[in-house]
Amino acid sequence: MPNELPEGTRTHRAEGDTRAPVRCAIVTVSDSRTVDTDASGARMRDLLNSAGYAVTDYALLRNDEAAVRAHVVALLGRADVDAILLTGGTGLGSRDRTVEAVRPLFDKELPGFGEIFRLLSFQEQVGTAAILSRAVAGGAGGKFIASMPGSTAAVELALTRVLIPELRHALRELSR
Repeated sequence: MPNELPEGTRTHRAEGDTRAPVRCAIVTVSDSRTVDTDASGARMRDLLNSAGYAVTDYALLRNDEAAVRAHVVALLGRADVDAILLTGGTGLGSRDRTVEAVRPLFDKELPGFGEIFRLLSFQEQVGTAAILSRAVAGGAGGKFIASMPGSTAAVELALTRVLIPELRHALRELSR
């Protein structure tokens, strides 16, 4: 699907440009949270803003694979979005379908994101329960997509230890 996007939807960044703010869309996937109770989405916004990234979109969606995929496809078409960061819907429950919604959109999957996230989760937070996370990331249409668990601790770990340190680099690589 991303290969069908018009060329103009790709990230417009000069090679090596690290000064321009990374423009991020936050998507929380949950059947139980509201905008007022979405602590993970709020924490993500705070961490991104503190790192100098711009949050250009926020959405709270139900665990509905088709709706999540449609929303991500719409974000891929936006010129003001470089990265789409999803939280929630990555577990083993029958309603956890975020991975199934985004994985088919990847031009290239980045297995290292999930591997490192699970290793850090194992070491620092949840022990062997880390195997229950299906966190994924990849590139689609010149943009970066990452899907992580819905807990606030997982969001903080993924952003501070993996995504914020590497997101600019990933976007440079996607623009090559």
